[in-house]
Amino acid sequence: MKRDDRRQAIMDLLVRHGAVDMDDLAERFVVSRMTIHRDLDDLETQGLLRKIRGGATIEAGTLFESDFRFRAQQGLAAKTAMVNAALELVEPGMTVMVNDGSTAAGLGTGLLAHRPLTVITNNAAIIDQHRAEQGLGLIALGGVYSAKYHAYFGVVTEDALSHLRADIAFISVPAAAGLDVFHMNDAVIRAKRAMMDAAQHRCLLVNQTRFGRTALHRLAGLSEFDTVITDSPPDDETMTVLARAGISLTFAPTASSTAAETATSQE
Repeated sequence: MKRDDRRQAIMDLLVRHGAVDMDDLAERFVVSRMTIHRDLDDLETQGLLRKIRGGATIEAGTLFESDFRFRAQQGLAAKTAMVNAALELVEPGMTVMVNDGSTAAGLGTGLLAHRPLTVITNNAAIIDQHRAEQGLGLIALGGVYSAKYHAYFGVVTEDALSHLRADIAFISVPAAAGLDVFHMNDAVIRAKRAMMDAAQHRCLLVNQTRFGRTALHRLAGLSEFDTVITDSPPDDETMTVLARAGISLTFAPTASSTAAETATSQE
């Protein structure tokens, strides 16, 4: 197998499993451990994975979040459930802000059912999807394009947001710990914060698996959001902390969990 094909195969495994073991990769591709070590080094340099002891992962860390292309393929059931719950907050005639991220990108198709709308976003996936749609006013935020996040950031983005106002902003994050939410990139933080400051209603979308994690930069306190949507309850300790602070979560169960609950109730 050629080097580029092997590295693509490694990324495919990471998308399916979230993490890979160096020895398993060496055996799978019939190459030395040192060859796999170099492959992982190069992929890490490109920002596609994070090396850990004995292997690699695409799970977020305090300084790492995987490429948008790979995040978009992960946790689809949870993302769909959260998006459906978020769309219940949208009414025709609203001005809606949507931030970067693969979860937020999933709002794209659903927003069309609520036309007429004005959508303000730096999310390139939303921009690409809506540029030719009728009945939907699209305000595409400029700035410096980031392939890793498939979105626009920087001074231009932030300045544009300072002149805009919206009925609701949908914000997603890769980490939530205690009573705060975090992100590993300061430019991303500034754009998200600018959207929050420009919206009357702030809605946070955070996967249950992201609770109990931190990243380098604090974005906000959970109390700063009017609605916090997740796909299932986090651990008991987290739920206790949130309850004591008076923070409630909106649960958006996936289709599989709903089916399981239905089956249980019929037994």
